Amino acid sequence: MKQISLGDLTAEQFLQEYWQKKPLLIRQAIPHFKPPITPDELAGLACEEGVESRLILEKHGKRPWEVRHGPFPESVFAKLPKTHWTLLVQEVNRHVPEIADLMDQFNFVPSWRLDDVMISYAVPQGSVGAHTDSYDVFLLQAYGQRRWHISHDAGEFQPDLELKILQRFQAEQTWDLDPGDMLYLPPHIAHHGVALNECMTISIGFLAPSYRDLLQDYAQFIADELFTDEQRYSDPDLTLPAHSGELNAQSLAKICQIIRQMPMEEDAIQHWFGCFISESRAGTEYETPDMPYNVKTWWKSFAESGYLRRQARAFFARDAEGYTLFIEGCAFSLEEAEYFAAPLLTGQRDFVYQEVVEVWPESLVKLLCDWTNRGWFYFYEL
Repeated sequence: MKQISLGDLTAEQFLQEYWQKKPLLIRQAIPHFKPPITPDELAGLACEEGVESRLILEKHGKRPWEVRHGPFPESVFAKLPKTHWTLLVQEVNRHVPEIADLMDQFNFVPSWRLDDVMISYAVPQGSVGAHTDSYDVFLLQAYGQRRWHISHDAGEFQPDLELKILQRFQAEQTWDLDPGDMLYLPPHIAHHGVALNECMTISIGFLAPSYRDLLQDYAQFIADELFTDEQRYSDPDLTLPAHSGELNAQSLAKICQIIRQMPMEEDAIQHWFGCFISESRAGTEYETPDMPYNVKTWWKSFAESGYLRRQARAFFARDAEGYTLFIEGCAFSLEEAEYFAAPLLTGQRDFVYQEVVEVWPESLVKLLCDWTNRGWFYFYEL
């Protein structure tokens, strides 16, 4: 699989010297880059239901840094001022296959760490203000020019704004990015991007789950796996308390016994994490076929179209008991004859009929048939 250029650095050097350590400007990470989506197409996406989008008006709105949420009527764009506004569209990788393919070029980082691709379109002087992110991000200039200012000093945010914009920002370094140039920023580096002209920037963001989210989700997952609502605290051996207001040793021992049932073995955590990290954002919906496939009709459609594409998040894990494939929050144990497919199904998106028709066992095809019926895979033609 093609890997995006990191300039003069190898992937190993980048991870050792820059990843989560310091910013890096990469000139012409993609030489002669032509974005797979135009500004008009991006605006069209922002008008669709189920697409998360925002308009940011630094000036000329009802208030400074006004935020408007999509979907938008098409007429809204003709009424906007000529300067100082930005359109942001989230998860463009879900709607434009070529953007998902671009995402895959960052394969020097485990794919579960990839979150989504946001694309911003801005008119001259358009910006979202000086801010920080709690995750790693690559900022690929797609169209026009944007000036980036960065600083290691991030203070308080401005009060009473929907956007988290820094109150004070003093630039330490400044760069102008042309199409194909890319800026890597580790978490918590303050940055401020301003459009020098009509421009578009592709932001490849990475997941950084908080400790709180991880622990809460694991606890909920285990609680759902182990217990039902009918299982409740009980104390048929209750004895007369010395003080009615005391949390005594007898009660605490029962509570501790319940809490200690939470498994901490690596295989239990692996199973939960695979389900947790493979699930798409809340509200994600996949288009399903009008008529569900069976194995016979699935192969027929594959042969007629020639190509199969995965659009769902998918990862695999292996342990002493074998391979498990995680897709969209679900776990699937693979048979030994299917082990070879785990890195293929999770490491690439597209599959060619002629290359797999004599290779994929029927047991695997049954799984793929099910996943296609759920909308996680789909057929297409070139």
